[in-house]
Amino acid sequence: MRLLLIDDDEALLQSLAIILGAEGHVAITTGSGRGGLDRAERERFDAILCDINLPDIDGFTVCRKLRARGDTTPLVLLTSRDGDIDEALGLELGADDYVTKPFSHRVLLARLGALVRRAGGAAPSDIVRAGELEIDRERLEIRFRGTALVATLTELRLLAALIEVPGRVLSRDKLLARAREDDDSVVAPRLVDTYVARLRKKLDEIEAGAGKRIETVTGAGYRWRD
Repeated sequence: MRLLLIDDDEALLQSLAIILGAEGHVAITTGSGRGGLDRAERERFDAILCDINLPDIDGFTVCRKLRARGDTTPLVLLTSRDGDIDEALGLELGADDYVTKPFSHRVLLARLGALVRRAGGAAPSDIVRAGELEIDRERLEIRFRGTALVATLTELRLLAALIEVPGRVLSRDKLLARAREDDDSVVAPRLVDTYVARLRKKLDEIEAGAGKRIETVTGAGYRWRD
């Protein structure tokens, strides 16, 4: 993997760079949000690890700016905070995962690796369709009524899980397991609500009311209604 690490903790950056290098990965480091945005614009990375607390612009802003310019590189937010608001906000802005300090280097590597595998591990014919919605998991593309829908890897995987079984109710646990099938990290099932809210909004931007096709089944989970 070729990774971009954005953090103002120089000791942490050096430690991660050494560990990643020992595993055969390439780590490019920078201590500022703007520096990270510049590197991401000029170079290609398999994944980005970005701290929330940065000296210039925060990690939320970095995430928002990357997604606004169409950069879908898998992004993990890193923070010393431990709050539900931070976690939900990061995911709403387009982050793919969220890790709280202190963390296990092994777990972090596993999460980064899982995101990168999702980005490049689908079979060439791995296309899922439901009515006017089509997901190409090889190209990481979603099209609804002929219009491209920009989504993160986790959103794409979650939406694919729903439309593979239209009409069937999937619990939050099952949806999260399918969206992160190659990641053994522990993530709260309630975060599925955040992913669903983002997907509904994106569908509504293409066709008013389309977001309702992801139907909430109280006490059970969600299902896709075409």
